[in-house]
Amino acid sequence: MSEVNYDENLKIWSGRETRSSFSPDLSIGEIIFREMECHPKLIAQISITEDTVLTREELHMNAMRVASYMRDMGLGQDDIVGVMGRHTTHLSAVAYACFFNGTPFHALHNAYEESCISKLFGITKPRLIFCDGDEYEKVQAATKDLQVTIVTMRNHPVGSVRIQDILTTSVKQNFQPVRLKDGTDQTLAILSSSGTSGFPKAVTISNSHKIIVEYMGLNSSIVQYTSSTLDWLSGLLMAISTGVFSTTSIIADCDFDPGLLCRAIAKYKISLVLLSSSYLAMFANSPELQSADLSSLKYLFYGGSSSSLEAQRRIRSHLSHDCLHFCYGLTELNSAGSVNLNFDGKPNSVGRPARGIKVKVIDEQGGALGPNVQGEICFNNDQKWSGYYQDPDESRKIQDSENWIHTGDLGYVDEDGYIFVIDRLKDMLKFQNIMYYPSEIENVIAEMPNVLEACVFGIWDPVNGDEAAASVVKKPGAQLEAQEVVDYVRKRTTAKFKQLNGGALIVDELVGSGNRKANRAAVKKHFINHFNNN
Repeated sequence: MSEVNYDENLKIWSGRETRSSFSPDLSIGEIIFREMECHPKLIAQISITEDTVLTREELHMNAMRVASYMRDMGLGQDDIVGVMGRHTTHLSAVAYACFFNGTPFHALHNAYEESCISKLFGITKPRLIFCDGDEYEKVQAATKDLQVTIVTMRNHPVGSVRIQDILTTSVKQNFQPVRLKDGTDQTLAILSSSGTSGFPKAVTISNSHKIIVEYMGLNSSIVQYTSSTLDWLSGLLMAISTGVFSTTSIIADCDFDPGLLCRAIAKYKISLVLLSSSYLAMFANSPELQSADLSSLKYLFYGGSSSSLEAQRRIRSHLSHDCLHFCYGLTELNSAGSVNLNFDGKPNSVGRPARGIKVKVIDEQGGALGPNVQGEICFNNDQKWSGYYQDPDESRKIQDSENWIHTGDLGYVDEDGYIFVIDRLKDMLKFQNIMYYPSEIENVIAEMPNVLEACVFGIWDPVNGDEAAASVVKKPGAQLEAQEVVDYVRKRTTAKFKQLNGGALIVDELVGSGNRKANRAAVKKHFINHFNNN
C-alpha cells in the first residue's frame, strides 16, 4: 500500500519521495538511447494487427534513421514535429527520434476535426508531421497555410511521403543523441488538454525524470499493452517505459477491441495493461472476458475518468490476484497524481498521492482545508512546468505562483490520506477520454433558426463516459422536434464525441439560477427526471 504523510500545519498530504537511478543531467532521449544499446537482441515491440516484430536493435536503428532525416531537414531543438496517428509499427521510432534530437513532438488525437487540427498546429507550427494515411487529407487541409512535409504511417495515399521512404535515410557512424541546451527542464513533448476553457491547449511535458515510473520495478520480463496513443500522457508514459526498462510492447493500430486484448494477454503473457476508463468498461462487458486467461497480469491500470464499481468487480473476479488500480491526475502535472491500491478498503477513492506528489484541498479563497472537507483538489510535484505552449494567460489560470496545479475537481482527502473526487468544478466533459466542452455543442445548436437557447450537459455512460445531451428552448410559435436538434448537430459536427449521444429534450424554459444563467446541474436533473418518468 502506498504511504502518505500529512502536514497538519500546512494541510498538505505527500506521497513517498522518489529518486532517479539515472544521472540527473541526462535527457529522456539519452537514457533510452543508452538502454537500447545495452539490450539489442530483446524484443521491443510486437504489432498484433500489422504482424510485425522489432528487436530493440531494429527499433533503435529505425529511430536513428528518422532522427537523421529530421537532422537533414535542419530540424533542431527549437523546432516541433507534429504527430497524429494510431499504434502503427513505426510510431515508436518517430517518438524516439524526437527524443534523440531534443525536438519536441506535438501529438494530436486522430479524431480531432480539421478546424481543431488547424488551430493547434497553427500554435506550434511544425515543419514535419507524421500521420496515418486515413487522416492525410484532413491534416493537409488543416495545415495548408504552413510549409510542412507530411509523412504517412499506413494506408499511404498516392503521392505522399511514406514512413518506409524515411527509413532508407543513412545514419552517420558516430550518431549520438543531442545534449539538451536547457537541461531536463526542456520540453520533451506537447500533448493536448482542454485546460480551463473549451479550446484544447498545447500542454508542454518536460524531460524531468519524474516521468519515468521507476518505483514499479519494471524490467525486461514485462510485456505491456496500452490503448492510449501518444497524444495521451498515459501513452507517452508507456512509450518511455518500454524504452527505459526494455519491456516488450504489444501494439494494435485498430480501434480498441476487448476480445483482441483478451486473446493477446493469453498469447503474449502480457503482464502490464493500461486502459482508459471507457475501454475498461468495454473490457468488463466483453463476452470474451468470461473465458479469458488473465493469469499473466501483474498490473492492470486504468484512468481518465471514473469507472463503475460493478465493472471493476466484474474484472477483479477474473483476475488471479488483486492488480486492478485506478490512476488519477491530469496532463498538466506531467505525471500521475494518485493511485488507488486499496479497492476493498476504499473502492470509491482515486487513491493516495503517488511518489513525489503533494496534494492539498482549497476553498474558494485559496485556503488549505483539512481532512474530509470538500474543496478544489490541487497537485504539486516540485518540478518546473513550462505551461501551455505560447499561452501564459491560460497557464496562470491552472498553475498558481507556488506551482500548484489546480485540477478543477471538487473533492476531499480523508483521514487516511485517500483522495475522493465528488464532481467537476468546471464544465469539461470526457467522451471515451477525449475532452470537450458543452459550449462547443451549444454554439452549434444556437445556429438553428427555431432555437431560442440551449443547455448541454453530460449524461454518464459506463462505456463512453460523458454523453452530451441537450435541453432546448424553441422560439415562440416555432416548430421544433428533439430529433431535429440531434440530426442538426450530427450534420454540422463530424467528431463522434461532440454528438448529442445522450439525446435532446424540447423544454419551455431552462432552469435558471439567481443570475438568470442556466443552472447546468438543475437542467440536467430535469432532463433525467423527464425520461425516468416517461
